[in-house]
Amino acid sequence: MQNEKYLKKTAELYDKISSIHHDKYQLWVEQALFTWQWWLSVLLTVLPWVLWIIFRRKESAFRVLLSGFFVTIISSWLDFIGISLGTWHYNYDVLPLLPSFSPWDFSTLPVLAMFMIQIKPKVNPFLKGALYGVISAFIGEPFFSWLDLYTPEQWKPYYSFPVFVAIYLGAHWLSERKGFEKVAE
Repeated sequence: MQNEKYLKKTAELYDKISSIHHDKYQLWVEQALFTWQWWLSVLLTVLPWVLWIIFRRKESAFRVLLSGFFVTIISSWLDFIGISLGTWHYNYDVLPLLPSFSPWDFSTLPVLAMFMIQIKPKVNPFLKGALYGVISAFIGEPFFSWLDLYTPEQWKPYYSFPVFVAIYLGAHWLSERKGFEKVAE
């Protein structure tokens, strides 16, 4: 009978979450959609990828894209956790269907990492990781907060710094792998 209590309580919580998502969607449609903050978020989602397409090194594009997708997966996963724990939230979502902030997790962070990987590839990756951490934590987060796109609740940029360094180092490590072979039958 413990299982039935659990399932009932889970269904009740799901109904509350669903209702809150509906309310958030209504608020987004009425007060966020097509505001300057929303348009800026759309621009910050699209522009980095346009720049990447124009300035990427074509001979290593797929290798570096793998690193960018790694950054996207890890940063959005950590973002979901941070939002769920109430450490921060976003105010002007491009789409209110994702808990993460798409300009940050799906565009700015991965494209910045990809450019840093391909620019001066012989520079020490720890130095580049530290630079990535500084740009992301101490420039990016305060900038998004200043624009009211991001609200840290229980989070400081210096908490993010080692996380961003680790994300960059993981992306760099992936970009250096030599074991890419064709899929065999």
